[in-house]
Amino acid sequence: MKIISRLLPLALGVGWLVGCASRQENIVLSSSPEVHIAETSPAPASVKRRINEADEAQIQQEVFSYLLTRHFWDNNDCSAIFVQAKEAVEKALIKKFPNHLPPIKPSYHASLRNNQTPLDRDTNKPAMVLSVDINEPNEDGSVAAIGRWYAGGAVAGFYTFKLMKVGENWEVKTAN
Repeated sequence: MKIISRLLPLALGVGWLVGCASRQENIVLSSSPEVHIAETSPAPASVKRRINEADEAQIQQEVFSYLLTRHFWDNNDCSAIFVQAKEAVEKALIKKFPNHLPPIKPSYHASLRNNQTPLDRDTNKPAMVLSVDINEPNEDGSVAAIGRWYAGGAVAGFYTFKLMKVGENWEVKTAN
């Protein structure tokens, strides 16, 4: 009996050392960074779709065209309208609205100053800037966009748009 009582702690100690030396299984705790990364990273099936450059230009043209049919500038003595877009979109709008009053001018004619009314460099009079922000496509294929106008703090605003692709062309479905 004395031999067993002396060998038992020794056997347990050897067993414990052998167990520690064997392959260990990684136990992931809920506070481990690996768990949080796995929980927050999107599944491959939900990869966000992007708008290609041609669609983006067409969406911008649709939103700018809508904004250019409004008259935000009537009470503002604007001498020009500038659009924040690539040169190709800018040129297409100038061509589409050749007699627009005030005229749509290339952006290099604009004098933009922080928190002040934009100016037309040709006339040194107030001008208006139009811009478009486009969101990622929705599940139904629609795209939300925000069309903004700015001619100083008192003359600024926006519309929200929902656009859908019909055939090869984007069309404004709603504007609020």
